[in-house]
Amino acid sequence: MDQQDLKKAAEWIVHSSHNTGFTGAGISVESGIPPFRGENGLWNKYDPGILDLDYFYSHPEEAWRVIKEIFYDFFGSAEPNAGHKAMAKMQQMGLMDTIITQNIDNLHQEAGSSNVYEFHGNSRHLVCQKCGRRYEARQEMLQTIPPRCEECEAVLKPDFIFFGEMIPQVAYQKSMEEATNGEIFLVVGTTGEIMPASMIPQVAKENGLKIIEVNPHQSYFTQSITDIFLQGKATEVFPALLQEIRSMQEVQKK
Repeated sequence: MDQQDLKKAAEWIVHSSHNTGFTGAGISVESGIPPFRGENGLWNKYDPGILDLDYFYSHPEEAWRVIKEIFYDFFGSAEPNAGHKAMAKMQQMGLMDTIITQNIDNLHQEAGSSNVYEFHGNSRHLVCQKCGRRYEARQEMLQTIPPRCEECEAVLKPDFIFFGEMIPQVAYQKSMEEATNGEIFLVVGTTGEIMPASMIPQVAKENGLKIIEVNPHQSYFTQSITDIFLQGKATEVFPALLQEIRSMQEVQKK
């Protein structure tokens, strides 16, 4: 990454009154969670139809066998990485007000972040499709496939968005508010190809927010809306950015 761009990004963040993080699959890849699309994406190995809502309702046992393998047996051991932790630290320092994430892995919260809007839901909870009761996705609950509600025996569904479902209203509304009212929008680890999530940074740009992008490779956003492009992995860029911010704050104290 360019050191001048890193310094400029740190200055923007420190002098801004409202900073928002917007994260995609790239930040969690470094925790061992592969993206859904792309060269090493999950959909090269699994049929994405297992996350079709109609298929889930009509074939819950078949869908759940694959869902358990991907999201609970495999992803369940993932832990927050240095990128997640640095973003959480920035929040604790008052330098990141909100995080909007497309990820469903709960890693931002586990790293210590708060005020996280989950655009696609969260795999760590299950919800009854009949009575609406919510459960923590504990391993003992997943011993029976499909898992069923303790109250009404209906099939439980992971509390994340399937194909054919609407984006959670609160998450969508709050994300749009962040894209309208903030100053700095940090776009992290996303290709900008997934709708409607990809609209959010574009709305931010249209409303005059400055876009700082952190990505190993150029994305759809890089040449269209990005003001500062910090090229690199989130686990490398964010600790360096945090160090630059701390150095700047030390100088200001003197």
